[in-house]
Amino acid sequence: MAQGQSTIKFYGAMWCGDTRRARKWFDDKQIPYEWIDVDQDKAAEALIKQINNGYRSIPTIVFADGSHLTEPSLARLESHARALGLIPPE
Repeated sequence: MAQGQSTIKFYGAMWCGDTRRARKWFDDKQIPYEWIDVDQDKAAEALIKQINNGYRSIPTIVFADGSHLTEPSLARLESHARALGLIPPE
């Protein structure tokens, strides 16, 4: 999916193990997202600091409904994605 067409915005940096793990989860589940590298995009870095009370916490994932997850576990990602209907219920 081309950048800009997704409703999920995924903020992170490729040096971050948590970011790589969460991106792999999204890719494995074939859930499209817009990737934003906060090392390359200073406006995005400022946004995640605003979302996370001044902290540059990554990954920060913002969903279409306005909800967000910061540094989520895979279980938390799965639970939130199910709640939003992004993946089928168990």
